[in-house]
Amino acid sequence: MTRQTQGSPVRKKKFASGLKRYGPPLLLLSPSILLIGIFVYYMIFRAAQMSMTNTTTTPQLMGKDPVEFVGLDNYVSLLTNADFQHSLMNLLIYTLVFIGGTMILGFFWAWLLDRRSRAEGIFRSLFLFPFAVSSIAAGVVWKWLLNANTGDLATGVNRLFQYIGLGFLQNGWTNGPDMVGAPGIGIIAVAIPAIWQMSGYVMALFLAGFRGISNEMREAARVDGATEWQLYRHVLFPQLSPVALSALIILGHMSLKVFDLVMALTGKSHRPTEVPAVSLYKLFNSKEYASASAVGVILLVIIAIVIIPYLVHIAREDK
Repeated sequence: MTRQTQGSPVRKKKFASGLKRYGPPLLLLSPSILLIGIFVYYMIFRAAQMSMTNTTTTPQLMGKDPVEFVGLDNYVSLLTNADFQHSLMNLLIYTLVFIGGTMILGFFWAWLLDRRSRAEGIFRSLFLFPFAVSSIAAGVVWKWLLNANTGDLATGVNRLFQYIGLGFLQNGWTNGPDMVGAPGIGIIAVAIPAIWQMSGYVMALFLAGFRGISNEMREAARVDGATEWQLYRHVLFPQLSPVALSALIILGHMSLKVFDLVMALTGKSHRPTEVPAVSLYKLFNSKEYASASAVGVILLVIIAIVIIPYLVHIAREDK
């Protein structure tokens, strides 16, 4: 009894101290926590719940008609559907081409600007400008540039090839199978404007990384006899790895959600460029609410597979 009597004021004092310390921040953050809890996590829960039902009509969606629990049937139906498998393959091809092209081009531009050009400010603005353009606007412009017409009717890039004597390079671009039946060619064409749009952003990330490396470190490596390649290989590149990892995660997350660019370039009914987000849109428009929710959950799982290892890595570095 004595220990309890003595310990109780101590516990109360610790509780009061903790409340005083963490109470105001929690109170300040509570509106955001509440909104995120309702409009993010609750909505994720509802989507996952709906994906395991047979909801296909508006009365069911509004809770007016009975809903039957079907388990993983919607997921099995989707993953065994040839059209959805095709959209997943398109997403994989788009992600690889988009990330690879953007990383290479962004790094190359950053490397050029790191050499302290006189017109650096102008070039930096030019490279960054596409990032400020919305995906819909970029898609509308590139839809004209990647027009599939050839010969006398050619416009955009095909017309340019014709003018410079490279007419044999004219092709159907986003039409995909029109190009000697090569699978994935249509979605690769969709990745071109995405690379154009995001390369400036990656350039800015890498340029900030280059500028964060002190000149003293570079000069020390040169004094020790390092060539330019050895300087980049053993001094600069290792210090840019956190920037590269961040860029990869950001680009990967963006590529998995691609929707507006595909819709602006080819529309929802163009199978060669269909991706899961477009499939979700079509299913929702067809009132296949449960299947649409299942597509959303599949995309969420794919994104989580990309993001969670990065978050774990960051948490371990902070310890």
